[in-house]
Amino acid sequence: MTETITNSMVMKCVAYQNGVSIGEVTIEDISDVLKQENRFVWLGLHEANNKLLAKIQEEFGLHDLAIEDACAAHQRPKVEEYGDSIFMVLHTVRLAKDQIEFGEIHVFLGPHFLVTVRHGASPGLGKVRKHCEAMPQQLAKGPGFALYSIMDFIVDNYVHVIDGLQEQFDVLESAIFQYRPSRKTLEGLYELKRKLLLLEGAITPVIDICNELMRFHNGMIHKDVRVYFRDIADHIQRIDQAIRGMREMLLAAMQVHLTFETVRQNEVVKRLAGWGAILAIPTMVFSWYGMNFRHMPELDWDYSYPLVVGGVALASLLLYLRLKKAGWL
Repeated sequence: MTETITNSMVMKCVAYQNGVSIGEVTIEDISDVLKQENRFVWLGLHEANNKLLAKIQEEFGLHDLAIEDACAAHQRPKVEEYGDSIFMVLHTVRLAKDQIEFGEIHVFLGPHFLVTVRHGASPGLGKVRKHCEAMPQQLAKGPGFALYSIMDFIVDNYVHVIDGLQEQFDVLESAIFQYRPSRKTLEGLYELKRKLLLLEGAITPVIDICNELMRFHNGMIHKDVRVYFRDIADHIQRIDQAIRGMREMLLAAMQVHLTFETVRQNEVVKRLAGWGAILAIPTMVFSWYGMNFRHMPELDWDYSYPLVVGGVALASLLLYLRLKKAGWL
């Protein structure tokens, strides 16, 4: 089946000169724009197919391996250098109906271009573009500042997801300490732990990516922009600390849940043992008189029956009060 390029794949392609937009350009004209000085092109793609990426490769002169990764998607977060351009993979996350949805943004960065390819549940970058265009002095430093803005936008979404997971944890924690342990609560704790592990896998590599962008790739990232990536690394470290703290709280909550469940079971066992002790009194007495001995003095006494019944009732009552005072019943 022949692939076709649809309008929904090309979100926006704009040329900038000295940080100011000079208008949109077609994909066919990109190579001509890149030849002009003090200009760079910012192209945004969504779910691009092989045919479109092949055309993008031709216009920007991208490496075959980078294009292959962008076609396949499902890549780990990373940054790789191919000649005079770099290829980067960032994972995006969002919380939808208490579930985490993951997406990917693949980035091609060169001295005069920035190409983003969104896959899966990745948010649109229209707000990021408007934010950058509102700061032409920063955007004049090249596509490196646009890359920083995209990464900062992605990290801010990480924070929103962490806040949502924290709310889920607070609900589960309240259920535990309201002494309502249940299998559903424990399943919720394990599910939340799984979400945190997946989120940590998407977030942690960004620190290494930021460190590499701060130290290398001089020709593609302006020296004044590198300090911004340090700020992103600091944000990621705080998020990572928040995830680690929540994981520790989850482990503690699981232990408390299991402890409460054990205490509840012990309470049930104590009650059963208490009632068993009470029932042991009439069982012993009635089994005594059920042995059918021929010579038992009490059998011929007129008051033997009420005394035996009364004695059993009194002994059972006294034992019940004793166990009640001890907290077993």
